[in-house]
Amino acid sequence: MNQYTYPIILGIVAGIIVRVYMLRTDYRQYPTYLHGKTVHIAQAMIAASIGAVIIPSILKSDYTAITFLTLAATQFRDVRNMERETLTQLDGYELVSRGSTYIEGIAIAFESRNYIVIFTALLTTLTYILFSSVWAGMVMALFCFIIGRILMSGSFIKHIADIEHQPLHFEDQGLYVDDIYIMNIGIPEKQKLILEHGMGFVLKPKNFNSAVTLANLGQRQAILFDVSNVLGVYRDSGEPSLTPLAKRDLNDGRVAIFVLPVIKDKETAIRVIGDVPTLENAIRVPMEFIKEQHGKVIR
Repeated sequence: MNQYTYPIILGIVAGIIVRVYMLRTDYRQYPTYLHGKTVHIAQAMIAASIGAVIIPSILKSDYTAITFLTLAATQFRDVRNMERETLTQLDGYELVSRGSTYIEGIAIAFESRNYIVIFTALLTTLTYILFSSVWAGMVMALFCFIIGRILMSGSFIKHIADIEHQPLHFEDQGLYVDDIYIMNIGIPEKQKLILEHGMGFVLKPKNFNSAVTLANLGQRQAILFDVSNVLGVYRDSGEPSLTPLAKRDLNDGRVAIFVLPVIKDKETAIRVIGDVPTLENAIRVPMEFIKEQHGKVIR
């Protein structure tokens, strides 16, 4: 048996375990069970195998194996494209859509996690070989597992905004959440339905950066999708007056959320809104630029 057999096996196992941990079907029901998960686990096996054989190949002066990294990068870019195309197609059949910003974030996450698998397998195998100890390799695998968990955590809406429940009310034909205008509803029957089934929430950004992030349309659409996905949505196609909306107060950056959940549970809705991930493509930090410019002036 080759001297690198056990290090490679340990690296592959560690990579697959890390990927399985990062592969969760949550309340959004994605990836789907069982076929969606099978695809990602199979890709994890490929990624872990590539990462595990890199170091032994280098030590044996077999540098052609490095070309697999280029092949892997191309393959996992296709993973992102596959996820994007699939979710975009599915989004057209949702009563409340995810939005392209949310979809792109999911696609990037699935691609990047395959690279985490490669590095986990590579570092685990390298550590095993350097220290000639399976325990050293397992410690490195545990370290990579912790890093993967940290990378999964990210930030959420509850970190950048305070969330308050606010009753809906009409002023003439205008629907308001607190003092933020949502839309115009002229049909009395629709107004009655909205007051009966609707709920309103106001997100107060904690700073200027948070206000700019919440202003992103994709971020607001992600909030509407998650709330509607968990609590249901009281509407059908062809009902524009029953469409959940998120509108912004231009004066102070607050965002009003109007939803029509099947389950009217304000505490659960607040938790769901708070647990919506802050989308990478929506994050803006203009204050960092302002601070940098002031620093240049001071110097």
